[in-house]
Amino acid sequence: MQIKTVFHNGVKRLKQAGITESELEASLLLAHALEMKRTAVLLAGEKVLNDTQLEVYERNVSRRLAREPLAYIIGEKEFWSLPFKVTKDVLIPRPETEFLLEKTLEVLKSSAGNPEQIIKILDLGTGSGVLAIVLALELATVKVTALDYSCNALKVALHNAKKHKVAEIIDFINCNWFEGIKAKAEFDVVISNPPYVAKEVLAEPFGKNNGSLQPEVGDYEPRLALDGGERGVQEIRRIAAELWKVLKPRGWFFMEIGGDQQKEVFDMFRRTAAYDSLEIFNDYAGLPRVFQARKS
Repeated sequence: MQIKTVFHNGVKRLKQAGITESELEASLLLAHALEMKRTAVLLAGEKVLNDTQLEVYERNVSRRLAREPLAYIIGEKEFWSLPFKVTKDVLIPRPETEFLLEKTLEVLKSSAGNPEQIIKILDLGTGSGVLAIVLALELATVKVTALDYSCNALKVALHNAKKHKVAEIIDFINCNWFEGIKAKAEFDVVISNPPYVAKEVLAEPFGKNNGSLQPEVGDYEPRLALDGGERGVQEIRRIAAELWKVLKPRGWFFMEIGGDQQKEVFDMFRRTAAYDSLEIFNDYAGLPRVFQARKS
């Protein structure tokens, strides 16, 4: 069967299942089955798939029709214009997290002091390692410590760090938040994309109250990386209580938050005299997304 026939058939089936970017996803699934670049697949419409390639493609289309995320099927997700390995042990990187990086780099580059001084960064809940790795690539003199409670997630992060040739400047530690590092003020920057989905949202079936998660997220992405407890701020509260112990005076903290958590998170940090420069930035959808604070 020719690529163009298989492609159009796949697009039709994905569209009927309510998958909005059906043409893009069908082409990526084909590229994965054929072990070709997506652009090459689109230019090779007359090429015929062999039985093995067709079997792989059909199996993966069936997985996508069951609402398994495309990134888990093909094992990769583009982030910051770079390819990153993803598995079901890690969250799939999203544009909101790119926005977190944008704001972090914007502040760091504008407030840079001695260009030869090493910036020490702590990434809390590193997952696939995208935050740690991009910061290691973007900043000239940096040393990153990346923590995660999941050993399997750390294996993915280490793979990605080696792939992007920054493994030697990132220390990966398996621990629960701050438990694996000494409580001394040594980090210039702490960054985190913590679990911030409310447990009540995770418990709802898709479509209820217009606020529950799509099945791609709720049914497939790791609960450990999603579940933020009641109102989604349980883990954020733990971070707020201990952050001051590891952050240098005048050190920065940046965190991704849920679109409805602005006031609660702001109040959490405002109640202590340990921080100033508190600010929340709206993402490109106009939702509160990145919280910023600086240790006084």
